[in-house]
Amino acid sequence: MSTSRISTLGTYQSSLAQILAKQTAMAKTQQQLASGSRLTTGADDPLAAGSATTMDRSVARLAQYDKNATAVQNRLNMQESALSQVNELLSSARTLVIQANSDTMSSGDRADIAKQIQSIKDQLVSLANGTDGVGRYLFGGTDDGSLPFTTSAGSVAYNGNQTQRKVEVAGSQQVSDTIPGSQLFMQVRVGDGIASAYADNTNTGQAVLLGYSVDDAASWNGQTYKVVFDSASTYHVEDGNGTLLTASGSGTYTSGSDISYGGVTLQVRGTPAAGDSMTVGAAGTRSVFDTLDELVSALTLPNADGSHSTEQSNRMQASLQDLTTAEQHFIDARASGGAQLNAIDQAGQVNEAYSATMKTSLSDLRDLDYAEAASRYSMDSTALQAAQTVFMQMQQSNLFKLIG
Repeated sequence: MSTSRISTLGTYQSSLAQILAKQTAMAKTQQQLASGSRLTTGADDPLAAGSATTMDRSVARLAQYDKNATAVQNRLNMQESALSQVNELLSSARTLVIQANSDTMSSGDRADIAKQIQSIKDQLVSLANGTDGVGRYLFGGTDDGSLPFTTSAGSVAYNGNQTQRKVEVAGSQQVSDTIPGSQLFMQVRVGDGIASAYADNTNTGQAVLLGYSVDDAASWNGQTYKVVFDSASTYHVEDGNGTLLTASGSGTYTSGSDISYGGVTLQVRGTPAAGDSMTVGAAGTRSVFDTLDELVSALTLPNADGSHSTEQSNRMQASLQDLTTAEQHFIDARASGGAQLNAIDQAGQVNEAYSATMKTSLSDLRDLDYAEAASRYSMDSTALQAAQTVFMQMQQSNLFKLIG
């Protein structure tokens, strides 16, 4: 084969390769123009494609955080609504106790108030069994598929679990879902939340425990003290086991005076009988339902005349303090929920800004410069036409015919 034939064949192959290259480039540009993306395949720009894939995952993760936040936010808002109603009901109950504790109320009046208190309890049970609008119970802990509170013979039982769900709303940040009903409704501090004091229900005198206070927490240290009246005007103090802490008759009392010992003070009025007692100790917990049951029991005591018995008065005084503490308990729970909602809002703002940054970066990596692509397509089209013209001219030349 002559040198001229080899040269002509090479020129033919080069021209054909140019045509194919321009056609491939134009096809790629057409894909880019149709999709609006300059990365139609990973091979277009491997480094940019890898970065875009990583950013896609970040954006998807942020979207999931947003879904998580919305779900828990809805439940926390419903918790706030329910607990707000609980506070309103407890406030109503406290107002009723104050009314019932008046000497102008008759036993019949107090019985009517007891019915209202019972109705308040029933409404609390209903609120405690509230749902989130998609069939899940608010206050069952993570066991939110079944009724958390049931009532049997007037006694309310909790059937959920003690676990509070944690939900991820941002990288390494979780927020708490609604508070389990065991913590909210079944473990409410009595007394003033620190100490609790009560007059013995078997007392026969007329002394009423109006209130109490912890004056020196270090001296008291949560110990149980029992004030036992030796007479209408004298008393002694025992510990929780009945051991004498002061000698019999060593303390003196007059109606309306305070009794202080070991860092605590009892405010007492009325005349006690020998053997009557009053006890103060660390505040325990019980359910808010039991607190209302105790109040109903006190209001319906038999043999309580129009001016009500001393036992009834003492029990209502204790219930009044318990209700006040219960109200604060639910206010604190609402504050906790509010803190979680604030955390969700703050995380959402950070996520939104981060997502916007990621999307901008993705746009920079992927989005097609339409003007540049259109110009490139036009130039490739012109070059293709020129290459095709040259190729056709080569086919028509005598030298090319000789090769054929």
